[in-house]
Order: sequence, then C-alpha cells, then structure tokens
Amino acid sequence: MSSENHSAIQSMMRQMSLSVIGQEEVVRTLTLALLCNGNVLLEGLPGTAKTRSIKTLSQVLQAKLGRIQFTPDLLPSDVTGNEIYQDNQGKSELQFQPGPIFNELVLADEINRAPAKVQSALLEAMEERQITVAGKTYTLPPLFMVLATQNPIEQEGTYPLPEAQMDRFLMKISVDYPESDAELDIIRLLQEEEAHDSEPEMIAQDHIFAARNDIQAMQVAPPMEQYIVDLVIATRRPDQFGDKLGQWIDTGSSPRASISLHRASRASAWLEGRDHVTPEDVQSVVHAIMRHRLILTYDALADRISPDQVIDEILQQVAVG
Repeated sequence: MSSENHSAIQSMMRQMSLSVIGQEEVVRTLTLALLCNGNVLLEGLPGTAKTRSIKTLSQVLQAKLGRIQFTPDLLPSDVTGNEIYQDNQGKSELQFQPGPIFNELVLADEINRAPAKVQSALLEAMEERQITVAGKTYTLPPLFMVLATQNPIEQEGTYPLPEAQMDRFLMKISVDYPESDAELDIIRLLQEEEAHDSEPEMIAQDHIFAARNDIQAMQVAPPMEQYIVDLVIATRRPDQFGDKLGQWIDTGSSPRASISLHRASRASAWLEGRDHVTPEDVQSVVHAIMRHRLILTYDALADRISPDQVIDEILQQVAVG
C-alpha cells in the first residue's frame, strides 16, 4: 500500500467533510464506492446535501460532472446522446452527439421521476461502462460513476426503480438530517462561502486508480469470505436464522451482493490502512450494500420494519467465521 495514495484519499475525505458538514458517513461511503469503481444511490429528504456531496467530490477530483434532472418527459436519448445529421463539406452525415452520460461523474437527480424506459438506458452504462447507440458502442471515461438521488417520501409522480437497476448500484446511502450543532456550522459555512469564494484542495485522479489496484490485489482470509457469503445466504434462507427473519424477508439478495460486500470490505480495510479484512470491515459496509437488495414481506412493511433493522438482525444471527 502506497502511503502517498492513502494520504491523498484521506485528504479528499477531509476536503469533502469541510464542505458537507455533519455527513461523515456519507463522505466515507461515497469514498468507498469510488474506490470500488461502483455506482451509488443516495436517498434522503430535500436539503440533506446529496447534490452538494456529489459536486464537492467532482471539484476535489477535478472530474467532469454531468447532471441529468430526471423528469417524466425525459427520453433515453436525453441521457445517452443521439445521432443527428450535420453538414460536412456540403454532405449531410450522421454524427453522434454524446449525452450527459459521457462524463466522469454523472449526477442522476431524482432518478425515480423518469419512466422505466429512461432508467433502463443507464443499465448498460452502470454495468459495462459503455453505451450502445444505433448499433455502435461507445466507451465511457475510466473514472465513470453514476450517483443517483431520490426522495424517500415524495412518491406522487414517481416510478420505482426496477430490481435489475437497483442491483447495479453498489451501495445505497441513507442521508439523514444533520445534528443541531452541525446545522449551526452549516449556516455559518454558507454565509462564509457567500462572502468569500473558496476552492477545495484538489487531488490527482491517479491516486484513485492506484488505490483500486491495491484493493483489487488484497487477499481475504477464507473465514472472512465465508462470513460474507453466510450474511447473504441468510437473506435467501431466512427461516433458518430465526422466526423474525422468516417473517420479514420475502426475497433475498443476489450474488451481486456477495461480490459487492467482498469488494467494499477490502476497500474499507484499505481505507483504515490495513492489508487484511476484519469482521468490522464487513459489518461497516453491509447496510449500504444490502439495504436496497432486500424485498420485505407485507407484514414487515405493515409493521414498519426497515431494511436496516433486518440487516441488524442478520448480523446478530450469523456467526463470524
């Protein structure tokens, strides 16, 4: 592990925390997703700095940010781009005009406000880092990452994300309101920003790619790998892990959950300066990895049981290897 790369990532997190006050867990989870080369869904009430977090990340990394405001009348070509006729020395030729998806960081704002046809336009980009338009395939930037936001309570005029698309988000971050002390700091920060324009300290993107190589090469001990698999299997065979889980879980997590949990646990260990994964690493990321990969029963929903409560019960029932 390079100390230079590790210091650069820590510096990035500090810069984000200075701009996004009271959301340390959001900053950490966004960093982990970036290190894992994954996509993120941020769910929170209006005004909880979801968009600000993403903009600050793009500034610190000097990354090109594309913003797509999802609306019911949005078309797939508004996301991916389209071929249009252009004049070339007196001849009309079809030329591809890239859409906002062709940026390093893509903010899909209020993603659940667009119909499924538009949401599905993101699937290939999120999974394969490429876009196919009119039979031609276009590669997306190496740092490509989709960061989508949605409001958890405003359901009128929204379209729930298809399960296939939800599964392609590495993590789902629940963004809560800040504590009172943090909110006071937010007021003062914004007043200071209005008076003085300030740019965050920037880091080179090469540090991200180097860190990804370290994380990719990290070995995970077999007992930790078994623990990761056991946590996911518990969502598919809930009856074997207590009456509560049997009553709460309707459909469990796909193998993508195991893959994502393995990758995010390695990233967590790297972020803590270790070259091996501990149970604490797995437990620190399991909620973000699995909360959007569970379908709860009607009884659980009626009792207002949240996915995080289900995951807490899984952690209690599944023994560490």
